Formats: sequence, structure tokens, C-alpha cells
Amino acid sequence: MLFRRSLLCIAVMATTTASLQAAEESRYTSSDIKSEIIGKRIYLATPMGGEFPLNYRRSGVVDGSGEALGLGRFVKPNDTGKWWIDGDRLCQRFTTWYKGTPMCFELYKTGATNLKWIRNNGQVGTARIGRSL
Repeated sequence: MLFRRSLLCIAVMATTTASLQAAEESRYTSSDIKSEIIGKRIYLATPMGGEFPLNYRRSGVVDGSGEALGLGRFVKPNDTGKWWIDGDRLCQRFTTWYKGTPMCFELYKTGATNLKWIRNNGQVGTARIGRSL
């Protein structure tokens, strides 16, 4: 009997935690992306602890610079590409980064200016919404 109660308690706690997390993370719609992401500088959190800025310009251009992170030693530090919205996903293709492979992201609001992204290959990360361009 005690074992069943313990399992029930754990199940209720897990469900509550999942519900709270889902409530805190709301998925961006195409309208949300247009109003809250496009026209802004987005700072991607990096595993090294820095931030990588990407500029989503209203003209359909996305550009970024990894110079502050010292990426020039490994890859071309600056690149430009195109962004578009496919359903409720933000997509982009850079000229040289990622060999010009298009990629799309589901975006989830996790705070007033914070978000979580999930790339179409399953990679997950976080970012911060910065100033308008």
C-alpha cells in the first residue's frame, strides 16, 4: 500500500512538473516570430559561455559574426544568408556556414527575452532576444 502511494505521489509530481514546464515554454507561432524575432539581434548561447549574435533583418537577410568568440581560427567568422518562415518554424540558409545547408527551428519562449530553439536535426539550444536593428 505504501509502495502504491509513493508511486502515485511520484506520478503526480512528474505530471505537475511537466505541466509547469509546458506553461513556461510556449511555442512561437509564425506571427510571434515576425513580431518578436524578425528585426532583432538574437544572441545564441554557446557551449563556451559566450554569445553568438545573429541579425534577422526585415529584408529577409540574416547575418552573423563570430569574431568576438575567436571563430576566425576555425571557420569564416562572418557570413550572410536568407531567412524565411515555414509554418511556425524560423528557417535560414547561410552562404558558407553549415555548407549552405538550410535549417529550420522550432522556437519556445522561456522568459521575457529568452527562448529555446530546436533545430530540425534535433539539436537544442538557448538564446536571448536583443535590441531592434
